[in-house]
Order: sequence, then structure tokens, then C-alpha cells
Amino acid sequence: MTANLPSHGQQLHSTLAADGSLRLELVEVPVVQPGPGQVVVRVEAAPINPSDLMTMLASADPASGRFGDAVQLQLAPEEFDRRRGRIGQPLSVGLGGAGTVLAAGDGAEELQGRSVAFLSLNRGSFGQYVTVGRDECALLPDGVSAAEGADVFCNPMTALAMAEHVKLEGQQALIHTAAASNLGQMLVRICQEDGIALVNVVRRQEQVDLLKGMGAEHVCNSSAPSFAEDLRRAVAATGARIAFDAIGGGSSVATLLRAIEDVAAAQLGYYSPYGSFGPKEVCIYGHLDTAPTVLHNGEYGMDWTVRMWAMPQTVARVGPQRAAEMRRRVLDGLKSTFASRFGHEVPLAQLLDREVMTAYARQSTGEKYLINPTL
Repeated sequence: MTANLPSHGQQLHSTLAADGSLRLELVEVPVVQPGPGQVVVRVEAAPINPSDLMTMLASADPASGRFGDAVQLQLAPEEFDRRRGRIGQPLSVGLGGAGTVLAAGDGAEELQGRSVAFLSLNRGSFGQYVTVGRDECALLPDGVSAAEGADVFCNPMTALAMAEHVKLEGQQALIHTAAASNLGQMLVRICQEDGIALVNVVRRQEQVDLLKGMGAEHVCNSSAPSFAEDLRRAVAATGARIAFDAIGGGSSVATLLRAIEDVAAAQLGYYSPYGSFGPKEVCIYGHLDTAPTVLHNGEYGMDWTVRMWAMPQTVARVGPQRAAEMRRRVLDGLKSTFASRFGHEVPLAQLLDREVMTAYARQSTGEKYLINPTL
């Protein structure tokens, strides 16, 4: 059904030019008619996640931008070199969101008029309308609003996949950095429910207090003088050999590997010039620090791995049945375990406001932004 479907809608595009400048603008684009197995969703809520900012800002700093009807930013030379492949291509921003199905193609009629969450890898959720496949949607439970269901496919599934990865590797503990984030708070609740030991790494005392208030046992403040010893103590108490790092750049990965190795080497009971032999793994899943990752190869024993990690990798490993169970768990827990908390709700037009953009680009704890294109 496509009756009364708008012909056009606004959408945020991010375009890199050959001179290293990045243009952000809201443009009028045609609403794509749904084909077989597709639906058109009126977007009513879309979260701004770090994965969205990677496409939107490409590491450019909004503080130095030129603002008007469009926003002009400038990439640093090293960041521009990494992204030459996107020169001249207007990229639609936003991976996920939620809203109401306005039109449905053959095979997707049961979603007509229903509230759904969706994931779109190439259509862009920072807009008024999006056309996606039926299999890219999840029907929201009764009583769950678009805002409550907007983040189904990103943070909740990612946090749950981290726990699944630990189980697949035969482990019972993990370390997580930037742990006071929305995703980090979900991971605290998941680990409590699943009996997984969790070491949380944060950077401020108020974040320690936040997670302790949720019942987290091991919370290490990276700004504290005792951080290195606190981290080693937590690793020893939990037996953690796997870490998920949202920071990525600088010395973060090295710090995690060093702590795991120090504990593992001490547990050998004798000195080995080769270090420990057991496996150690750091999974980088974020880029809060865009600097190069610095490692010192001889400091982590004989068996260690650093890898880029993303939720779909683990979802593919567990198979369709387990993946469906994970999605059902998320949908059932949208008001509890997987509740997303947003500090700000803004209309689409305010995405290009200097003050608003500078704020959501900081990615501060408790300041998560939700876009509502219907405002």
C-alpha cells in the first residue's frame, strides 16, 4: 500500500570534497517506493551513536566549522587521506531508528501502520522517511514508544553480542572501556543477569559512582593515580582475558593487554622471559580516540590478539536461531535491561546548529542525543 505517501522528505547528507572540506546539509530527496519485501518508515526517533558520527563528521571538529544553511568542516590531512574513497559521494547519515510504517510492498503487508525499529546500512536514518527491507525491521512491542525502541539494533545488540563473544571463547569475564555509556550500562545489567564477571573502566569519579550505584563490583577510574594497580587487581579477581575497547587510539589497548599480561605472568609461579602463554584478546569496537593505536610487541606474552570487532561478526557466529533469541531478549527488555536514556531530544533541523552539534560530538556520558524528525 502506497496511498498518501509523500513524494519527498528531508535527509542529512555528508559530502567530502577533494580539498578536504566536509559539507553537511539537509536536502530534499525522493521517498523510495517500497518494492517486494520492503517498507517505508516515517522516522520518529533516531539515536546519535558514535558509529553515526564516523560517517557524519569523519573526525572533523565542529568547533572550527562554518555554520549556515549548511555546515562546512575541514578534515585534518591524515584523516582526509584515510577517506579519499568517499570524495564527492553524498553519504546518508544514520544507521538505526524507529517509526511508523506508512507503506508496505508485497510480502511485508503485516507491518502496514505498525511501529517498528529498523537498521539501514545505506539509506540513512537521519531523515524524515526511510525505505528498508522487512528483514531490517523489528516490530516494537505494544506500549513501547519510538524513542524507547530507537536503539534496538545498535547498543543493545552490541552489548549482548559482547557477552555472547565471551561465551563463545569459553571465558567468564571481560573488561570494558568507556563503561559509563548507554551501552556500558546495558552491559552491566547483562553481565549481572548472565553471571559474567565485568571489569568497567571509566574516566571520572561520578562515572564510578554511577556504575557502583547499579551494583557493578569492579569499576576502575583511569584518571586515578592508582589506576594501573586497580585494573590489575580487578583482572586478577575476575580472571578477565578479553577486553572490549571503545577508545581504540593511543595507549588504551596497550594498557589493557599489559594489565592482563601482568596478572597472567604473576600467576605462572615462576619467571618466564617469554611472558605468559595463555590467550589474551582486545577487541576494538570504537574510535573515541582517532590517533594511531600504539603497541609494544614484547610486553604482552606469547599469545595475544588485537582485532577490530563489530556486532554482526558475533551474530553470524551464533547462527540464526540464537540471533533471533538475542533480538527477542532485547525487545522484551527495552524498558529494563536494554533501556536507552537520552539527555536531549532535538528536531532534524537542529542537527546543523553549532551549539547542538558541538555538544553531541563530545559524546559525553548522560548527554546522548535523540533526533525526532516529526518535531
